[in-house]
Amino acid sequence: MDPFLLLDDFRSDNPRHYLQGFPWNPHRGIETITYVLRGHVEHGDSMGNEGVIRSGDVQWMTAGSGIIHQEMPKGDESGHMGGFQLWANLPAAHKMMAPRYRDVKNRQIPEISVGNGVKMRIICGEVGGTRGPVQDIVTDPEYLDLTVPAKTMFIHPTKAGHTVLAYVIQGKATFCEEKNPFTYEAEGVNYFDMQRNPDVENQNLVVFADGEQVAVSTGEASVRFLLISGKPIGEPVAWYGPIVMNTREELRIAFEEYNNGTFIKHGKA
Repeated sequence: MDPFLLLDDFRSDNPRHYLQGFPWNPHRGIETITYVLRGHVEHGDSMGNEGVIRSGDVQWMTAGSGIIHQEMPKGDESGHMGGFQLWANLPAAHKMMAPRYRDVKNRQIPEISVGNGVKMRIICGEVGGTRGPVQDIVTDPEYLDLTVPAKTMFIHPTKAGHTVLAYVIQGKATFCEEKNPFTYEAEGVNYFDMQRNPDVENQNLVVFADGEQVAVSTGEASVRFLLISGKPIGEPVAWYGPIVMNTREELRIAFEEYNNGTFIKHGKA
């Protein structure tokens, strides 16, 4: 799914599932994008930054040459925690760039109507002349939060050659008019299931073939989903835990530096 590496859905109503959080850990060679819908996440890092990502906020962190940070989900007053973290790869020429943060508050993310009652939050990318607050990202990504009402068809243009994903977070829909569920591959289900539902429901990911648009159609229920796309990097991937480089040797060096205290190249250690 180049340039994307990981999508973590950390929604839960059981604090025991999330309160341990993500204590101090290193990152190099990637970007992490955290989008919180419920509750809040406290964070801090080796550059001296600290803060809180609240409901509706986004943190777009470029780890670059290396950063050590922690993210601790706290949930809301009723114990609910909701959000997503996406990992996006960086090309070799940018893996050792200086780390940076884009802390985006809920109020800074534009929400627009795109016809037929469809609502769209633009985190990154440009739609109809409205640009999201996160810009100048090397993989030219688009990150949208879309809500399509019941009994509605919605079509969104996509860039040819880009990797395009849709992750359903509420309701259900049919994508690209694929009402015959046997015309595409479905992973994580019984291969011999003859009753496969053509609708894509909550906690399911759609990976699209190359094309110029994505079509979404709903029935009796509405749907809310994340639509994410980006330009493939097309380079070798050497990945171990929170560090992603191009070669095993670069991985070895990164962990050696982490162990001997020379991992941080920019800012405080």
